[in-house]
Amino acid sequence: MKQNKHVLITGGSGFIGSHLAERLLEGGHQVTSVDNHSTGAKRNIAHLFKHPCFRFARADVLSDEVVLDRLVSQADVVFHLAAAVGVKLIVERPVQTIETNIMGTEAVLKASLRYGCRVMIASTSEVYGKGSKIPFAEADDVVLGPTDKCRWAYAASKMVDEFLALAYFQEYGLSATVFRLFNTVGPRQVGQYGMVVPRFVTAALQNKPITVYGDGQQSRCFCHVSDVVDALLGLAAHTDSIGKVFNIGNTTEITILNLAERVRTVLNSRSEIVQIPYSEAYAPGFEDMARRVPDTTRIRNLLGWQPRASLDDIILSVADYLRREG
Repeated sequence: MKQNKHVLITGGSGFIGSHLAERLLEGGHQVTSVDNHSTGAKRNIAHLFKHPCFRFARADVLSDEVVLDRLVSQADVVFHLAAAVGVKLIVERPVQTIETNIMGTEAVLKASLRYGCRVMIASTSEVYGKGSKIPFAEADDVVLGPTDKCRWAYAASKMVDEFLALAYFQEYGLSATVFRLFNTVGPRQVGQYGMVVPRFVTAALQNKPITVYGDGQQSRCFCHVSDVVDALLGLAAHTDSIGKVFNIGNTTEITILNLAERVRTVLNSRSEIVQIPYSEAYAPGFEDMARRVPDTTRIRNLLGWQPRASLDDIILSVADYLRREG
């Protein structure tokens, strides 16, 4: 993006939002971060408070309509990252998940339309549900599980977010772009909400058991947050991304059991790897996706983007952060 843009980040105290704020400030932009600190943390952005081009508002995009309206009125670009995050939270608080995701996104889109902002809407690989076509491409059909499994409420709520954003583009001409994130990881991410890499790394650093859910053969692709921020800034600056959906993620696949072994090896840990059923980790009947691999052809063709950090780089960066934080 050109310099001197005023950028609003919802969920700006979160893991990804804080890294995005740093990069935007480095690029000469004015940044306003808004967060209710339900999952984000002040410590993630504490080092930014002295920056002359940074502002923070503690508010909820869903309930603080006046605050949201004022902040969007001052923005050129809105990155909407505020959402319910993490499998643990989604399973334990399904009402909050649905309301936060759908109604929060609706509030951001209405305000962005009111003031003519460029808006970037965060979505997730969860929307691919039980799809069996690997890798997942943006135009693929979607298969979700039954409504009595709250895991799928998260996927459905993010699909509605995407439908809303694209409808605002199609009907009203709002400059909206949707991006689907595939397992973004790195410093400042915590294991509290079920994120697997910081959970494994924390255990490995303490030589405590690394707990793998299920048989460990479910596989994921992990992308460093710095690579994700590169993609977000590129999409926001490119007009050909407007009205489209983009996958953002690494395409290197690893099973969760092999991830546990890799974490243990890279960190020279004495941790034992133990496995427990999903029913003990979450709730009876919990369903997980066997594989989650992105097709990144669309973003690569538009921006030439591809991730640079390896899995070992990711593990070491998370470990360094956790050591510093104590």
